[in-house]
Amino acid sequence: MSIRRIVKHGEAALKRHSAPVDYEAMRGELPALLRDMWKTMYAARGVGLAAPQIGLNLRLAVIDVKPEGRSRRLVLINPEIVKLEGELREEEGCLSVPGVYAKVQRAARATIRALDQKGRPYELSGEGLLARAFQHEIDHLDGKLFIDRLAFEHKLRVLAVVRELKPTWA
Repeated sequence: MSIRRIVKHGEAALKRHSAPVDYEAMRGELPALLRDMWKTMYAARGVGLAAPQIGLNLRLAVIDVKPEGRSRRLVLINPEIVKLEGELREEEGCLSVPGVYAKVQRAARATIRALDQKGRPYELSGEGLLARAFQHEIDHLDGKLFIDRLAFEHKLRVLAVVRELKPTWA
């Protein structure tokens, strides 16, 4: 089990549309990859991590928003958004853009469909932080960062902060 390097803003891996996971072909290596993703996400103090953030072009993400302070680890293999409802504008950050935060408009409730770590299909709805995490991680799988969702003027200000912080990123 190892902590992987998190890909940062400006690296090509974050802009690619991720390829679907062939569960049967990856079945043997998936447990070790998921352990690495969990370990990497927790070490970076994140609530979600998508495979592109560790340089892998796979439609795979992990989320643990710790509802009520308890861990609830979710594996999303080939996730898709089924339904979005309501609006929520909250501050968001990203492990691939460390130290940068901005208010992002998202749906308040989201329903996703995915496979779990054992290849079983499931559908799950979430609201608040979980809904934002679903949308944020699926954005990564589609080659988008949270800053791509900002209005042009706000994005320019955020990118100025990114340029300033980039030399401090390990």
